[in-house]
Amino acid sequence: MPKSRFAPLVKMKKHEVQKCEQNLQQNQINLQSAQEKLEQSLHELTTITPPTSGTINDFRSTQLLLTAQRMIIQKSSDWVEFAKNEILTSKELLKLATIEFEKFQYLEMEEIKEMIKAIKLKEAKDLDEVALQAFMNKKGKNEIK
Repeated sequence: MPKSRFAPLVKMKKHEVQKCEQNLQQNQINLQSAQEKLEQSLHELTTITPPTSGTINDFRSTQLLLTAQRMIIQKSSDWVEFAKNEILTSKELLKLATIEFEKFQYLEMEEIKEMIKAIKLKEAKDLDEVALQAFMNKKGKNEIK
């Protein structure tokens, strides 16, 4: 297949699409990790049981532990939201990269069609020239006889 002037651009745009796809996959992995961390933090919160008897220090330490766990849960929630936003951004970038790739791929195919058309036209002209030469040679031989 003939090479067009768009071939390097198509190759570059295809590479960009692949890079965007990898980025999206990584962001999905990050989201899954963030969700697992959030679930783990929520589970750990349910395992903390306040003491029913004891010293005030026991109650305070449990209260500090609960506060710390809630902070971890909040950070995990923020991380989940951040990961979701990253996925949305990655999807949008992938969409734009795919559109650019398809646009240049279309331009390349159109140019290749034009190149093929030009080659076929040249071949047809060459065949006409050969046929004309053969006809003239045959006609010339007939006139000599």
